[in-house]
Parts: sequence; structure tokens; C-alpha cells
Amino acid sequence: MIKKLWCHRELIKQITIRDIISRYKGSYLGIFWSFLNPLFMLAVYTFVFSEIFKSKWNTGSGSKIEFALIIFAGLAVYNIFSEVTTRSPGLIVGNANYVKKVVFPLEILPISILFSSLIHCMISISVLIASIFLFLGEFHWTMIYFPITLAPLLLYALGLGWFLAALGVYLRDIGQIVGIAVQALMMLSPIFYPITNIPDYLKTFFSINPFTYIVEDARNIFIFGQTPDWISLAINTAVGLLVVLLSYIWFQKLKGGFADVI
Repeated sequence: MIKKLWCHRELIKQITIRDIISRYKGSYLGIFWSFLNPLFMLAVYTFVFSEIFKSKWNTGSGSKIEFALIIFAGLAVYNIFSEVTTRSPGLIVGNANYVKKVVFPLEILPISILFSSLIHCMISISVLIASIFLFLGEFHWTMIYFPITLAPLLLYALGLGWFLAALGVYLRDIGQIVGIAVQALMMLSPIFYPITNIPDYLKTFFSINPFTYIVEDARNIFIFGQTPDWISLAINTAVGLLVVLLSYIWFQKLKGGFADVI
């Protein structure tokens, strides 16, 4: 699997660039929207959660800016998973011309979406780091752990991307189901609220939710200057590798029938 994907690295790069360019094609600001969007969202989070909901995080500071940045950190990483999984069900159907090309490696399409989402995430993270430095006056060295803490999320996103891309060819309704599931999972992960606010009878569910640890680690290394939870990180990475392997096998098994269905 790794050897095959490595051989197509240049093609993956080209399709990723095309995906990013096509997203802003025809707009006056172009790629600059990638910087404006997270800035606008950060302003909206600050206003809605601090002024309307009067929400506070359990940090003792009561800072509205800090609360907005805490939420923004969680959403920045979750959006990678959200974008990949919601786009994957229609990925093969939307690129039917590639299916008819015998030599085209269809398995690189979810990877290209993942890389495109990752680039947008890096832009959001740069906005986050700049905001932390400007508004909180902090710059934690623990930020260097971000690539490590992001690894399980990328594995889950890629694995589900392959799984849903193949399934979406045969079951067109899966796209609607995935959209609802992604929104539900976002609300059931500690993005908009601290994990300490979760009732005791729900803590078992949150403990088996992998995004609980991923979001918490991202928040800790950027906002609070804490190191990741190494045990949960190792478990999540191992499970993520298994998901990738099984999903790749699933994709290869179903790929032979794509042309007949489409």
C-alpha cells in the first residue's frame, strides 16, 4: 500500500493543488479566503459564546478571547475529519471520468482531499498561534507536538475516506447519513464545552470517543502548554493504523465494480 501510494506522489500533489485552486476559482480574493475564513469564524465564536451564551471555560481567567481560542483550536483539527468524511461519499461518483481510465489509481482521490484539508488546517493553526501570541501573550513550546497529536486524526480521516468513497458508489444515500453523523459527533466531542462538564453517566461514551483525546491534546499543547496524553495517543494511533489498513483493503475489494455501477 505504501509503495503504491509513494509511486503516485506527484499525481497526488497535482490533484491536491487542483482541488485547492478549484475551491477559490473565480473569486476575487482567491486563496486569501483561506486566511479570512478562520479570522471571521474566530470573531463569530468570540461574540456568540462570550456575549450571548456568556460561556466560560474552567480555567479561572474568564477571558472571552481565551474561550474563543479554546473552541477554535478544537474545531481547527476536527474540520479535517469533517471535510474528508463529508466529501468522500460522492468522490468517486463525482470523478466518473477517472473510473473509466484503467491506469488511474482511484485510491489517491481521498488522499488528495485529506492533504487539501490539512493545508487549510495549517492556515487556521497559524491564525490560532498568532492570536494566542497577540491576545494572550503566550507562546508554548509544547506546540511542537502538534504533528504527533494530529497523526491519529489523519489516519481516521484517511481510513474513513477510503471506506466511504467506495461505499458511496453503491449506496448513494450514505452522503446524507454521513453529514448528520459528522455534525452529531462534533457536538458529542468536547469542542464547545470542557470535558469536566460531562455528566458521570456519559463519561464512558466520551472515554471511547477517539476525538475526545485528539481535541483535548490539541487544546492542551496550544492553549495551556501541556504535553499530550501519551497513552491515549499511542492507542489512537494504533487503532488509526488498523482503520487505514482495513479501509484500504475494503476499497480495493470494491474498486473492481465501480465502472459497472457508474
